[in-house]
Amino acid sequence: MIVWTVANQKGGVGKTTTVISLAGLLAERGHRVLLIDTDPHASLTSYLGYDSDLIDGTLYELFQTHSPDKATVLRYTLKTPFEGLDIIPANMALATLDRVLGNREGMGLFLKRALDQVKDEYDYVLIDCPPVLGVMMVNALAACSRILVPVQTEFLALKGLERMIRTFDIMQRSRPQPFKYCVIPTMFDKRTKASLNTLQAIKDKHPKDAWNSVIPIDTKFRDASLKHIPPSAFSRNCRGVFAYETLLNHLQQLEHKEQSK
Repeated sequence: MIVWTVANQKGGVGKTTTVISLAGLLAERGHRVLLIDTDPHASLTSYLGYDSDLIDGTLYELFQTHSPDKATVLRYTLKTPFEGLDIIPANMALATLDRVLGNREGMGLFLKRALDQVKDEYDYVLIDCPPVLGVMMVNALAACSRILVPVQTEFLALKGLERMIRTFDIMQRSRPQPFKYCVIPTMFDKRTKASLNTLQAIKDKHPKDAWNSVIPIDTKFRDASLKHIPPSAFSRNCRGVFAYETLLNHLQQLEHKEQSK
């Protein structure tokens, strides 16, 4: 089971779009995909048409269990209308976890332990993160095999990227294996100097870790979200979906190389 966490300590950079776009494409390819929404705003949950206030069991309730077994994890997993896509949804109560359970022993590894229980049920897990460093992001980073860092191609987004890199460095001190991450330039508009300059800055500062292409601005992403449909199911041939398919090919090649070492 491959676990990708999509994270950036800045909002509005395309995290949820990246999660749902990659997940839709993976499901198309016949993979079993689990989505996990760790953001109290529940954007991913809402994207798929769920009202987080009306869901009985969410990630918050899963975190109340001390030692979740397979049956418990699956109890809080919802089947979506899309073949091969399941989700553990979020709700606003997740915002209280730092205060309520933040001091519980082993709290930072809870999600990793929970996913170990369902590793035979799914091929891929994609985790959507809040833009705040707290118990949710710590869990998401600790649970994954690779971090995907979407970065909007505008100047202020570079600050969020640098904060994420510092977070990796801090967490690395208590982790035996180095973090593997991929910086993904998003919302690229080739007509603007801001996009072109930011893209060049990303490549200059992160030559080894930045993906060598971009996710363009595409109104089809917004249209797909309004319909609660993964972009690839909404508009298969749009340029945004083509870009995410190229990204997915790149990520799968990376995983294949590392597994074959």
